[in-house]
Amino acid sequence: MEEDFRESNLRSREEETGSGGGHQVSPSLFLQLPSNQTLRFRGKKAAAWEAAWEGASVPTEDPHGLAPEMLLEEGEDSRLLKEMPLCLEEKRKLRMLQKQAVKQLSGWQLWHIEKSKTLRRLQSQASIAISSAKLWRSTLHHIEGHFGTGIQSYFNFLRFLILLNFVASLLVVGFVIAPNAAFEALQLNWTSQVNSSLVKALCQRYNPIPQGLVSYFSYIMDLLSGKGFIEQTYLFYGYYPNMAVRFVNFAYDIPLAYLLTTFFYLLFCLAWIVQRSILCLKQSLVSEDTSLASYSNKVFAGWDFSLMQDNMVQLKHKSIRYELRMDLEEASFRKHQAELTTSQRVSLYVLRSLINILVLVFLGVSFYCIYLAVSYSQEKIGKADSPDKSQYLLELLLAYLPSAVITAANLLVPMIFQFLVPLEKYPLSFQIKITLLRNVVLRFASLIVVLVTLWGQITCNGNPQNSKCHNCGYNNHLHPCWETSVGQEMYKLMIFDLVITFLVILLVEFPRKMLVTYWPSNLLLKWWGEQEFMVPDNILGLVYGQTLCWTGALFCPLLPV
Repeated sequence: MEEDFRESNLRSREEETGSGGGHQVSPSLFLQLPSNQTLRFRGKKAAAWEAAWEGASVPTEDPHGLAPEMLLEEGEDSRLLKEMPLCLEEKRKLRMLQKQAVKQLSGWQLWHIEKSKTLRRLQSQASIAISSAKLWRSTLHHIEGHFGTGIQSYFNFLRFLILLNFVASLLVVGFVIAPNAAFEALQLNWTSQVNSSLVKALCQRYNPIPQGLVSYFSYIMDLLSGKGFIEQTYLFYGYYPNMAVRFVNFAYDIPLAYLLTTFFYLLFCLAWIVQRSILCLKQSLVSEDTSLASYSNKVFAGWDFSLMQDNMVQLKHKSIRYELRMDLEEASFRKHQAELTTSQRVSLYVLRSLINILVLVFLGVSFYCIYLAVSYSQEKIGKADSPDKSQYLLELLLAYLPSAVITAANLLVPMIFQFLVPLEKYPLSFQIKITLLRNVVLRFASLIVVLVTLWGQITCNGNPQNSKCHNCGYNNHLHPCWETSVGQEMYKLMIFDLVITFLVILLVEFPRKMLVTYWPSNLLLKWWGEQEFMVPDNILGLVYGQTLCWTGALFCPLLPV
């Protein structure tokens, strides 16, 4: 009796593992695993293995039903088989079928396979070489080991923007600045592209360099404001001549090269961003698949094994616990939402509507303040006979008044949004998204307000019959070269954003770190705590700075540098 029981137990165990009797393991369980879900995004070879496992028809010429794409290199084939959610017996069968299929192929097919192997080997070696030559590669691995993948993602994005701007700088220097400087040094023949008989002399007056004795402090003011001597450099649009250079049978059109370089720079940025976005979209489609169990993924596959320090391990523990708590709270929130009565739902929607109206009011007030700051600054600085011209400090404050108002709005208004969003009773994950969305609208709409205000001043609010715009079609007195004026505003916004970032680090965050470290027993300092690196806010700051570069690319070509 005991032997019969042992034999039946052994038989059932063999049937479960698929090692006996040719029993086929049902793939329904394997198809739900995350490794199988990612096969949709791994290319043709992984799809061929998946089709072979599921019994689908694949392009083939051999009697075993294997596609030529499946006849891979030994190392790559092993990697694909390891990734397949199959038992060992099924993997052995696929390996045997592949080896048998090689004998049935013709010489042309074998040559094609060998050529594909060679190309894949070269591609793999090139990828390894490029990966080893990446900027800050070892440093980013060190950051990942100490602070986790979240902080590393910020620096990966920063590296991407640096490379993007580096390529842009090469384009501008190679096709615009270097040829223009070479032509000036060689003193070649310039051919004007403008018919001077059609242009009034008044509209051609543009000499921003002051005459006479200039103090040392004025050079600092010019450097910060983008005016004076720096206005007549390669930094701004107005310096480049509207001429073509002709040398023997060679002609180089400076204005055309300027426009085409800017166009290809923006097109290159768009193509690179789309390519990276597609890769991120593939990963997000896998990670956000609703068929996957989020709790089990966080518990069994959420650990970051690259962490080394104890405090980082504790932070990772807290991060996973926080994510699980958020999931549980969202599940509880959805259950609570389903139990609300009609009157409670109406009151909640009314409250959210009022808060959204309040958010729009704060955004409108911020935009109106920016509009007033830009208008007042341009009018005061544009007056050549203004007595403020001799007061350098006041002139600097007026020049940076729009930048200061924008920075103040970007600091204060998000705090108000952070206070209002819990009152709307959204889930925690949606609170983060809607707060980030409002901050994005604030930052980029502020930039749009600056450009629209400048355009209104340049074009006299679209009224060419205005006395200020009657002679030249634009306000030539306030903006002798309006393209340079737009570039100067982008330049000042970039400089001010950079200065504020350094000042916050040196005067706020560094003393905060020192105080919390050396006086840990102080209750106030303990409550204040050390700085928390907020990845979304810092990435938003990088995107804002890059947007300034793209906006000013046509008017300030060296801004990406």
